[in-house]
Amino acid sequence: MKIHLGGLWRKPDFMKLWTGQMISEFGSRITREGLPYAAVLVLAASPAELGFLTALAALPVLLVGLIAGVLVDRVKRRPVMIWCDIGRFLLVGSIPVAALFGLLTMWQLYVVALLVGVFTIFFEVASQSYLPSLVERENIVEGNSKLGASSSLAEIGGPPLAGVLVQTLTAPLAIAFDAISYLFSALGVGLIRKPETKSISAHHEFNFWREVREGLAIVLSNPYLRPLAINSAISNFFGSFIGTFYVYYAVNDLKLEPGILGFIIGLGGIGALLGTLLATPMLKRLGLGNSLLVALFLGKLVPFLIPLAGGSPWLVIVCMALPQLLGDATLMVFLIHSTSLCQSVVPDRLLGRANASMQFLIGAISPIGPLVAGFLGSWLGVRLTLLIALVGMLLGSLAVIFSPLRTLREFPALQQETSDDSHASYADN
Repeated sequence: MKIHLGGLWRKPDFMKLWTGQMISEFGSRITREGLPYAAVLVLAASPAELGFLTALAALPVLLVGLIAGVLVDRVKRRPVMIWCDIGRFLLVGSIPVAALFGLLTMWQLYVVALLVGVFTIFFEVASQSYLPSLVERENIVEGNSKLGASSSLAEIGGPPLAGVLVQTLTAPLAIAFDAISYLFSALGVGLIRKPETKSISAHHEFNFWREVREGLAIVLSNPYLRPLAINSAISNFFGSFIGTFYVYYAVNDLKLEPGILGFIIGLGGIGALLGTLLATPMLKRLGLGNSLLVALFLGKLVPFLIPLAGGSPWLVIVCMALPQLLGDATLMVFLIHSTSLCQSVVPDRLLGRANASMQFLIGAISPIGPLVAGFLGSWLGVRLTLLIALVGMLLGSLAVIFSPLRTLREFPALQQETSDDSHASYADN
């Protein structure tokens, strides 16, 4: 019996990209778990040092997010991805090398966390901007679904794999697997044979601030992208409340054992993987607007079970497990469709800046969230703070409800630019 694979399964260039990124995603999960292990087990880091390490890893989106968008729109995207992978290979690979010679310090971890974050921002902006030129328009949702599946599988298998490697090899040596994974990603992207056609404005002299404003404007003025950015920014802000107190609340208030809590959190990866499988069927059956709304509301209503959890131990487990499973599934559907929408409506020459502007607008106020959460948690208690966070996230949905998004049946046609925006093209042979 022959198995017939359709869609992007039969596109060798996309499969090279997908395979490399899947390996890289697993490696990144090892480093995400391994860096704190290295800091604590090898360098005896204090809580303050761990907090600083985490903050540095999150800082690049604010420092270079908009810069990445401008530069990615001025150069070929595939080489950017390759060089970012090589840069991350060298940075992450320096950790096991330093550890072998007894030279590892917290300062090195700080530098690696910050610079890897910078390279990751550039890679993600370039990757999201490159996908539409690699696959046909009708395959964008499938492409984003498959790339999302890579992340979901890594979320399921990465942390356990990291734990085993750290326990058997020590944290610094386990991180070596992540360094090698970036080489596989670079190899996958480098083997792509489809020429990359890139358009640059023929009369557009470089002006950094003008191009930053142009990228922000394409998001803030677009009737489809603006509500998505507003909703996601509000959701990220209030969602950081949940991230701040989730483990504390589960262990101290609900008395969940770490092993059970780890299993519950792992269901989030399974849910996200389920979401990658549901994205295309929901789009075909419900249409784009209804699919976005269903995913949005389910993803924000189910988590209300978290602050309402109580009663028997089994009921508590169910109340904490369903938001991980169903919430992450619907969130993945929403992310796939919203990312595909951005890639569909933004002209190629602006796509890097549009993706970077979305990341910047969504992440700009997120660092304030944990500070507000800490204040409210001390004043009102953790359970009530979680409830406030979920109400805030739900209110963010109003931006989508009262927007043209709800009426969309399919992805809008790409808006053609005027003759003033004539472009010169070149191909990456």
